[in-house]
Amino acid sequence: MPKYIMRMLKEYKLSFDICGLILFLIIMIPNFIWFAVPAPNDVLRAASVTGTADMIASVCQVLMVIALCILVNRKSGENEESGTIHRRLWIVAVIICCLLYFACWAGYYTGIVNVVIILGLTVSPCLAFLFFAVDRKNMIAVVPIFIFTICHLIYGVVNYII
Repeated sequence: MPKYIMRMLKEYKLSFDICGLILFLIIMIPNFIWFAVPAPNDVLRAASVTGTADMIASVCQVLMVIALCILVNRKSGENEESGTIHRRLWIVAVIICCLLYFACWAGYYTGIVNVVIILGLTVSPCLAFLFFAVDRKNMIAVVPIFIFTICHLIYGVVNYII
């Protein structure tokens, strides 16, 4: 294994970040509701034509959650006082993405299915995870988040926009 990867891995410890799990569960709330209660114009239940991208996205989603929940950067708490405003901005960005995601689900449940709603359902949760990982200095998690985002975007655009 290359030395720079070994150095980077030494910056992390196996630990449990409850906030990563909470963020994932918050993002999943509308999905749990959708599984139980279909929306009026429920186009999301149609069969996907992007099977390979969907499979890669599922694997990366699992890796993303694992990385966000059990890999903790040892430096994420350093200089916390000097980085308070910076850290708050990342957390505000996470909250905004979550609120946008919930607003898009609300729009979807009122019967609105358009490019804005589909992109909001696709991109905003991915950005929430990305901003959370950056806030935690968890660059290992950024890799599966990035791949998940690309695959999730392919899924949304190919299946519902084009």
